[in-house]
Amino acid sequence: MSSRICRWLLLVLVGAAAPALHAQREKLPPDDLEFVEKTWPDAKKTTTGIRYLIQQEGTGEPARSGDLVSLIYAGRLINGKVFDQVIDRKHPFTFRVGRGNVIEGWDQVMLMMKAGERRLVIIPSELAYGTRGAPPRIPRDATLVFLLELIEIKRE
Repeated sequence: MSSRICRWLLLVLVGAAAPALHAQREKLPPDDLEFVEKTWPDAKKTTTGIRYLIQQEGTGEPARSGDLVSLIYAGRLINGKVFDQVIDRKHPFTFRVGRGNVIEGWDQVMLMMKAGERRLVIIPSELAYGTRGAPPRIPRDATLVFLLELIEIKRE
């Protein structure tokens, strides 16, 4: 094989592998990662860097993009400070999955959850509020911890 073809083939292979390598890199800052691994050692990790623990199994099919979901939740910073919550089951938080109405991490998590399921979810900053944060409640580059309970899924 000519060196030109070998270089081209190498570029194609590296280019194809780059997205997979990017998806696997650690997205939590070192201090947050250490805290998360000590506090929730059994948490599973998605390819996008979200960690989760299923605390109560749900039933049926997971939510799909376009579904209207209703849930209760408590959102905390990594230090435990609550920054937001909706805990009244009679007045849950409702949104349509995959429409960009919530942080990207929530859209991703909802696609894995079933009705009745409760999860503890740790979302890296880049899938939440990123470098801007949401002042004054959420600082920039904040790792967020949510307790989510998916009450209902209404199919589109």
